[in-house]
Amino acid sequence: MDTPERFANLPEYAFPRLRALLDHHQPGGEPIAMTIGEPRHPMPDFVAPVLAAHVPEFAKYPPNEGTPELLAAISGWLKRRFGVDAAANQIMALNGTREGLFNAAVALCPERKAGKQPVVLIPNPFYQVYAVAAATVGAEAVFVPATEETGFLPDYASLSPEVLDRTAIAYLCSPANPQGAVASRDYLTRLLQLAEKHDFYVFADECYSELWRLAPPPGAMEVAQDLGLSPERVVIFHSLSKRSNLPGLRSGFCASGPENMRRIRQLRAYAGAPLPLPIQRVSERAWSDEAHVIANRALYAEKFADAEEIFAGMNSFRMPEGGFFLWLPVEDGEAAALKLWRETGVRVLPGAYLAREVNGENPGRKYIRVALVAPREETRRGLIQLRDCLSK
Repeated sequence: MDTPERFANLPEYAFPRLRALLDHHQPGGEPIAMTIGEPRHPMPDFVAPVLAAHVPEFAKYPPNEGTPELLAAISGWLKRRFGVDAAANQIMALNGTREGLFNAAVALCPERKAGKQPVVLIPNPFYQVYAVAAATVGAEAVFVPATEETGFLPDYASLSPEVLDRTAIAYLCSPANPQGAVASRDYLTRLLQLAEKHDFYVFADECYSELWRLAPPPGAMEVAQDLGLSPERVVIFHSLSKRSNLPGLRSGFCASGPENMRRIRQLRAYAGAPLPLPIQRVSERAWSDEAHVIANRALYAEKFADAEEIFAGMNSFRMPEGGFFLWLPVEDGEAAALKLWRETGVRVLPGAYLAREVNGENPGRKYIRVALVAPREETRRGLIQLRDCLSK
């Protein structure tokens, strides 16, 4: 039997590649993991009691789109955080936002656009599910550099009218993973106006929206509402993984206009896995509580202040606007990651593993991604060792 070709050009995923690079070498010191974006701050203290109180609900099939209480909690949060009015039929709970970022493309991307193969625009570097979604729907993935020259956000307006007319979906992550750049209100305005002109969806991955240093990032649905655009123009994705230190809960949501959500929900009814009811009950509480989010952000602020102190005087160092990664320039990301591991035990991710080579250039090749997710003292120790090793 012939094998499918649609995924034949996928590179090895980032973390198996990292293991192949590092694991046959001995660490040069006590290992410090600064690779994966898995929050390690304490989860909210209400999680265990709420979960325990609803354990019997594991015996029930959960509602596919989310309980009425969960949808109301998310709607209330969107109103408080972004001033967005989103009814229950404009929201759907997700079993992790990766599911939504993938399935929304399957539900909404047309087979043809302007009579031709559709295009999916992807910032480069990027969260890898964007490319798999494009391959699944048979679209041409166009990787658009998000480099220092473009403010670490993709300049979609620089693309040719022919490409933009074929575009069905443009992915955007703000605050960006891995660079930490925030899409300003002006940036989002220009992107949404471009989407209106060329008739494509904006898929706004806003999973890091509550981890910011100086000011809360604006949201794509918020800007669309302020511009008087239809909510169908944009689909937003949010998660409790980073906001609430609950990556194992696998709980998030997507929101858009009623017609988009009808189509996304319909696909989910056939092919999705709804969140178990006890998980939905914890999620209801988490979206309704802001105190733990403020406390969480304060912990990251301490570590960002440490990073600013440790790297002071290094001209190449740039503080991110949001998220919890440092995107550090080096001569070669793989060589730097290997050197750090062999000489110090600090484990970081080469930036090239988060990007694709286009025209012979990988925009992540000269960077490493450093996750500030560990407790403060461990993070500080890792950053000092990193600085001292790479500055030799």
